[in-house]
Amino acid sequence: MIKNIVFDMGNVMVRYDSMRVCSHFISQEEERREVNTAVFISPEWIMMDMGLISEEEAFKRIQSRLLSEHTKKMAKICLEHWHEYCMEEVQGMGDFVKELKGRGYGIYLCSNANMRMLDCYRQVIPAIECFDGVLFSAEVKCMKPQKELYEKFYKRFGLKAEECFFVDDLLLNIQGAEATGMKGYCFEDGNVERLRRAVEKL
Repeated sequence: MIKNIVFDMGNVMVRYDSMRVCSHFISQEEERREVNTAVFISPEWIMMDMGLISEEEAFKRIQSRLLSEHTKKMAKICLEHWHEYCMEEVQGMGDFVKELKGRGYGIYLCSNANMRMLDCYRQVIPAIECFDGVLFSAEVKCMKPQKELYEKFYKRFGLKAEECFFVDDLLLNIQGAEATGMKGYCFEDGNVERLRRAVEKL
């Protein structure tokens, strides 16, 4: 019996687009692409999500790959402010979470994200007051789809995998969850009504 619904954050609870912060601060298109790639599509970003390096260390490494002083400055600004511009609510998800909470489900968040999110997630995740627990990958130094992440999630909140249902936008992460006993739904299309129908069948 499913007692808990577990949500991913990016492109499930909130739309995430790293180019939004780059577009806000950088006027030149080529430089926007360069900064976006250097900062957000980088091994350092993954390492921050895994909690292996600090933002300061990540920026030192990122900066070493950039040539112009202006680009280095823009990269620093975008890294400092990405959380203010890159995330917006997926329409309908806040109301859906409230519905599920009203039906008695435990509501949880399990997301690959760096330590910055610990300071700001309450400002960006819709219906955050309904969540019974939140876990970010950087806290436990592993990330989806590694089985260790799911196992640490169950342990932290005292949950049984077979009583949880996972919603993520990446099939690989759903498969990782299923390998530990937690069934799930791939929210790749972003259609909240289809997700609602899938949960109603549980």
